[in-house]
Amino acid sequence: MADIKYYDVILKPVVTEKSMTLMGERKYTFLVHPDANKIQIREAIEKMFDGVKVAKVNTMNNLGKNRRRGYTTGRTAATKKAIITLKPESKDIEFFEGI
Repeated sequence: MADIKYYDVILKPVVTEKSMTLMGERKYTFLVHPDANKIQIREAIEKMFDGVKVAKVNTMNNLGKNRRRGYTTGRTAATKKAIITLKPESKDIEFFEGI
């Protein structure tokens, strides 16, 4: 298992129309480190945001897309996305309040 610190696990939030509608159900979407597991993601969210209690973590791996530049072909970087579900007694994540 990779030695990843909690502040390296969460890379950035995903701000799309679908992720904004999920916020009404207390679900937040983040891009995370590709080697992070669900336990590390849960601990990182609870340490980074005070008063937040995580109920469930769903993850998905997205492979990079094929790209061409002339004769040479390659792939873009693979990403990992996590959808965090909060407990009912938990505070909301304040990062998304202004969006």
